Amino acid sequence: MRLWRPIVTTVVAVAAVGVSIYLTLVHYAGAPLACSSNGAINCEKVITSPQSVIFGIPVAVYGLAFWVVAVALSLPPMWRATATWIATARMAFATVGIVFVLYLIYVELFEVRAICLWCTSVHALTFVFFLLVVTGWQDTGAGARIDVAGG
Repeated sequence: MRLWRPIVTTVVAVAAVGVSIYLTLVHYAGAPLACSSNGAINCEKVITSPQSVIFGIPVAVYGLAFWVVAVALSLPPMWRATATWIATARMAFATVGIVFVLYLIYVELFEVRAICLWCTSVHALTFVFFLLVVTGWQDTGAGARIDVAGG
């Protein structure tokens, strides 16, 4: 197993938790956002748009919940676990995350018509997480077990 992949996925997930906490606090506290508030780069427009809330819950809260689970699934012991469901859950989770990010990018570009740099940072972290998980199946305890059993 490559030791760097669990560490990098954990660091990526923790960084995304940090940004998600910040965006959640800004949403609930109504604090000013450290970002441009005019033109195409307009975080305020994005995070206060009607699309920034789904079923009455801010998108940032969904992101925070996603990334807390991603941290748990990314810890090195979880990568070493031989239970196939853990690697499968991490893969499913990463896939759901990237699909949701693609939806959010569409919303920013075509519905809100503004980009939030904070949101973009989470989108980029999601993309990196997705790539690491998808290319890392063989680095899992389950992947190694399959290799041994398969020959």
